[in-house]
Amino acid sequence: MFKITPNPPEPHLETDPASPYECPGSKKFHDAAERALDHYLSPSARIMSSCNEPEAMYMANPKYNTESLLANASENLGSASEMLSNFAATLDHSHRKTALGIAQVVMVAELAVNQALDHVEVA
Repeated sequence: MFKITPNPPEPHLETDPASPYECPGSKKFHDAAERALDHYLSPSARIMSSCNEPEAMYMANPKYNTESLLANASENLGSASEMLSNFAATLDHSHRKTALGIAQVVMVAELAVNQALDHVEVA
């Protein structure tokens, strides 16, 4: 027995009931798609102009002198070394060796900063 089925509607004529556009070929739909593509694929002048400006978060304050910056770096490296040592104590053997190796690199950097701090002439 054959069941007669109606022809399915043509796909290009179907619209999404939630869509604010009349059909996929409408002018509003086309304009929205162009705006989206321009937004993601064409960098605006505002974005291009800000690419050459340094990010303030990663800049050292130019008001600070070399001695202050080195002292702060030394304290930060000392803290990092201590945190790594404490963290290494909680790890299993293979990972502990890795964490202690990183801690040693940090300690060497701290020594270098401290030596540079010793050579800074106070103005």
